[in-house]
Formats: sequence, structure tokens, C-alpha cells
Amino acid sequence: MEIKGFLSKKKDIVDKELERLVPPAKTFPAPVHEAMRYSLFAGGKRVRPILAIAAAEAFGVKTADLLPIAGSLELIHTYSLIHDDLPAMDDDDFRRGRPTCHKAYGEAIAILAGDGLLTMAFEVLSDPRRLKSISSNRMLAIIREISTASGAFGMVGGQVVDIESEGKEIDLPTLEYIHTHKTGALIRASVRVGAIYAKAGPRQMASMTRYGEMVGLAFQIADDILDITGKQEELGKDVGSDLEKGKKTYPSFFGLEESRRRAREVADQAITALKDFDRKADPLRELATYIINRGH
Repeated sequence: MEIKGFLSKKKDIVDKELERLVPPAKTFPAPVHEAMRYSLFAGGKRVRPILAIAAAEAFGVKTADLLPIAGSLELIHTYSLIHDDLPAMDDDDFRRGRPTCHKAYGEAIAILAGDGLLTMAFEVLSDPRRLKSISSNRMLAIIREISTASGAFGMVGGQVVDIESEGKEIDLPTLEYIHTHKTGALIRASVRVGAIYAKAGPRQMASMTRYGEMVGLAFQIADDILDITGKQEELGKDVGSDLEKGKKTYPSFFGLEESRRRAREVADQAITALKDFDRKADPLRELATYIINRGH
């Protein structure tokens, strides 16, 4: 299959869903809605919602009612980017080729825009009008999956350890904790949410979970590599920012070539996890390879 065409098609679907979910920019109070949309529609690849959709489609189910859930994953991801960029956190001036939210709207509105996106995600997830064909038990499982991945045992915990580790010598298990929580937790949850939606059995869920874990780690190793080798105009942010901030990365532990080898190995492990699935899972397989070969 042609993965770029698949990604483009699914991105269009997700973007249309996000347009339906998020109020227009001029909705009162306008500053927060403008800031929310500024970051949400800044050109993201929509990897997390697409992973959820592709995971469900691997089971051969229709995904119309999954779209609000997929959209909520992007709302949470965008909130995390806004907050990560703040001066108190990663202190970044650019994101996706333009000023970060706090540079465009000020720190207070940026914080509130992130808060608004995060809470809106759970407003969407708990709205029965948008989720007509999903049982309450499955919906609760999906909400728990996403909230756990977003909180202190997921993204928040990873960000805390990342901040605490800046400028320090850390060991590999600590680096892997940061990667698998700050980035990997929501990616893993996205895959599992698609599987929950599709009523996966225990063995199928175990396979999808393993895939999600490996593809999440591969994604972050690739990001570490791109922070050194990427082009600023493609990344949309400063190259080498992790090194300047004293962050430990895979290349700082292993060097570039070994990091590339490790990324390929982890992507292969993700693909192997899907060995019991037929060709309907090919988009997931292709996504694992795309993630480590992308230019931004």
C-alpha cells in the first residue's frame, strides 16, 4: 500500500472531525478559542488519531463512531505540545514552523488554551450523542485508557522525569522511562483505543499493546535522531535543542548509527507483533516503517 496517500486521506478525515469538535475562533471568549485553534491546526501529522483508526480497521470494523475519540487524542496531544513549549518547561520559541502558542498569545492564554483542549477531550469522550454505537462499558474503558496515558503515570510523569533529568547524567532505564511515558504512553493508548473500539479479544489486545509500545518507542528514537540530523525548515523548530538543554537522548547514549539500528529493530518488533493479523493491518505495519524514516 502507499502509506503517504493513506496518511493524507486519514488526516483529512481527522481534520474535518476536529473542525466539528472545536468551536470557531471568534466564539466568546475569543482569545482562548483562537489560541486553541492556532495550535490545533498548525499542520500536525495526526499520528495518534490515525493509529487509533488504523488499529480499529485492522479488525475490519467501520470507524465512523471512532472519529470523535480519535479527535480527542489529537486535542490531548496538542495540549501537551502547548504546555511542553512553555518557558517553565522546554522553553521553545517555534513549533511547526511558526511561533509557539505562548509566543503568539502570551503565557496565560497559552496555558488556558492547553487546559481548554485537555478538558474538551473528555467533554467529547463523555458525550453520548457523539458515541451512539459504543457500549457504556467500552466507553469507560476507552476513557480510562486515555486518562491514564495522559496523567502522572503517562505523559505527565514522563515530562516530570524529563525536566528533572536536564543537565544530569542519567542511566538508560531513566531515558527509556521518559520516552515510553512522555511520548510513548499516548501512542500506545491510541492503538489500544482502536482495539477496544473493535472489541478485541485478550490475545489480540496483547498484540496491539506490544505494537503500540514498540511503535511509540520507535517514534521517540526517530525524534532524537531528527533533533541532530533534521533540517530546521522541515522540523519547524530549532535543530539541536535537546543537546543545548542538556537532555540525554538515544544518540547521546549510543551514537547516530546505533540509534538508527535500534529504531529499525524496534520498528521490526512492532511489525512482528501483528503476525496474527491479515492484510487489513498493513497500514499499521507501514506506519511503523514510516515513523522511523520520516523527515520531521
